[in-house]
Amino acid sequence: MKAVVLAAGKGTRLQPLTDDKPKGMVEVDGKPLLTHCFEQLLEMDVDELLVVVGYKKEAIIEHYGDEFDGVPITYAHQREQNGLAHALLTVEEHIDDDFVLMLGDNIFRANLDDVLSRQREQRADAAFLVEEVPYEEASRYGVCDTNKYGEIVNVVEKPDDPPSNLVMTGFYTFSPEIFHACHLVQPSARGEYEISEAIDLLIHSGRTIDAIRMDGWRIDVGYPEDRDEAERRLQERAESESEADADEASKES
Repeated sequence: MKAVVLAAGKGTRLQPLTDDKPKGMVEVDGKPLLTHCFEQLLEMDVDELLVVVGYKKEAIIEHYGDEFDGVPITYAHQREQNGLAHALLTVEEHIDDDFVLMLGDNIFRANLDDVLSRQREQRADAAFLVEEVPYEEASRYGVCDTNKYGEIVNVVEKPDDPPSNLVMTGFYTFSPEIFHACHLVQPSARGEYEISEAIDLLIHSGRTIDAIRMDGWRIDVGYPEDRDEAERRLQERAESESEADADEASKES
């Protein structure tokens, strides 16, 4: 399965960390954000990376070249940052089957495999990893409403009055039908072509989209303090795993 990684943003809110580099090259625990994304995707046996670049794209292309750990990388250029639906259309010509979409500014330690498994069951046209957040924070995200079967029946981007506290996390699987929906999207009040609007068009055309609740954690690295929190969690996880390995070695000896 191919994976699309969106990495065209300027990362204005991450300044000064992005003064001289694109958002995807900001380091967290000694690695660029994109390296964390790529490593997780390769663990799921992704066989090609399609990376959408824009702001200071040369830094990304020069760093990774045409492959990552033997998996080929194809780059697509989003010349203007006009929203996620607009970004996704830059890779349309490279996609002819189900694929993964990951936002390149998220760090996950969660059940991403469950989302792929649901897509491969061919019972849904798309599947998203979702998480519950406090109601007062839901308006910052794309908010999902689900039915009793766990299918998403409505998606609203950053609503003033959220219909639920269940939000999209930045990890999705889609069939190529999403591209048709992206072509139909009109600019939002923010002047962007929103992926949530394309998803809503899919839903209302009768497509089935399953919500997979997150087991674990993720951090959307939007501000410097988010980078610091992600780094802290990764280091804690590494220390915990190191202690567990030491305990196991002690038992075997």
